[in-house]
Amino acid sequence: MSGVTTAGLARADNSIVFTTEDYPPYNFKENGVDKGVGYEQVVLMMKDIGIPYSIEMMPWARAIALAENEQMTCVFSTAHIPERDGRFKWVEPLLIDRNIIMSRKGSGIKVGNVDEARHYLAGTQRDDYTQSLLERQGFPRIDLAADLELTIKKLESGRIDLMPVSEKFYHKLVAEGHPLEKQFVLTEQKFAIACNKAMPDDLVTKMQVSLDRLIADGTQARIAAQYGLGPVN
Repeated sequence: MSGVTTAGLARADNSIVFTTEDYPPYNFKENGVDKGVGYEQVVLMMKDIGIPYSIEMMPWARAIALAENEQMTCVFSTAHIPERDGRFKWVEPLLIDRNIIMSRKGSGIKVGNVDEARHYLAGTQRDDYTQSLLERQGFPRIDLAADLELTIKKLESGRIDLMPVSEKFYHKLVAEGHPLEKQFVLTEQKFAIACNKAMPDDLVTKMQVSLDRLIADGTQARIAAQYGLGPVN
């Protein structure tokens, strides 16, 4: 379900607006159809609790800004990191994943830790959780692009040296033939639904209870397996 995005409509009919980005295998569009590990869980949750909703895919910076600033709006699949903790109400976990540092294959770069990686130019998309991650790790030079696709193109063309990314997304990119190689594991992160602070607590609780059921009955694990992802732990 996609299309309606304005918070004005959400307030008018008391529905919830979900925003997300194109970030396989968590949420993405394939042949005009929205899908993904996070997407499918959100759809099942909202059908379960019977509350009207809409889902719209858009650039990440806009997606997370709408959730932070517009009532009755949530964004997924959102890394729950310290910098975001108090800015939202959380429904989690949609998945737990590791974040890695990757480089262009054949670049000659070999780094095994953050201290070594800081000597290189790292890049990511603006307002993504990885921007805060790089800043927190003290990277002195960070190139910020408008979206994920542009950052990957910069990495593959040699305009940047390193890029942090979900380990599961990295494996998907390699399987698609992208000339990339993993350098080292940077962090582990929990992916979640982040809702506006004004979202009524009873709605957040209903979503959490529904997600807990998906986890308990094995539905979440089955969805993850369909997208080639390991079990959530």
